[in-house]
Amino acid sequence: MYNLIKPTSGEILYEGKPILEDEMKYKQDVAMLIGEMNYYPTKTVKDLTNVTKTFYPDWNEGLYHQFLQEFNIDEKKQIKALSSGMKVKYGLALALSRGAKILLLDEPTSGLDQVSRDELLDIFINLVSDKEHAILFSTHVISDLEKCADEIIYIRKGQIIASQDVTSFEGAYLHYQGESSILEPYKERFLFYRDRLGKFEGILPVEDKIELENNQVEVRKATLEEIMVAFERGKGE
Repeated sequence: MYNLIKPTSGEILYEGKPILEDEMKYKQDVAMLIGEMNYYPTKTVKDLTNVTKTFYPDWNEGLYHQFLQEFNIDEKKQIKALSSGMKVKYGLALALSRGAKILLLDEPTSGLDQVSRDELLDIFINLVSDKEHAILFSTHVISDLEKCADEIIYIRKGQIIASQDVTSFEGAYLHYQGESSILEPYKERFLFYRDRLGKFEGILPVEDKIELENNQVEVRKATLEEIMVAFERGKGE
């Protein structure tokens, strides 16, 4: 999405146009943070900022210092002295201070302890609350999605499998659990199922709902984690 890798198919549109039509504007409006900020580890935060801001004519110094204070970042510290969470926050401060409206983040909470992860997700929620910013982040941590995501795009092997708002996504699948003798005949209708020792459980789309007049089968809305596992593993085991 940042034109670092040549696509083999498809295209990305920004404001209705392919991103390569005006790549400079696209990269002014869109910022990407990949993993931890580990380049120039012996430079201070201030040194790195002074170099970075020269590339962006719309750099907002006042906003930058506002974020430093909000994120409790010490400009005198070397990059290598920042914690993983602080490096992500510093990256956000740089991106937002140069005027980026859309942030692309790759596994931003990876390696963070629970408290730091929770704090960072709160920052994400606050940033997008003004309706002027958007964050698109990849993650394998489902609790991150449950806490702060508005929409989910599930990608597997380069293909978009599902794209919905979180509420619709969660409400689109059912979890069945009961005796194999009752549910096994319907196994081909399930997106994913387990059939072990006479016990059957599976996930299927709401539109494929199985009407059973049997109180030995439990049916409920599938959790986000169950849906993700079903997409990734497919069919039965």
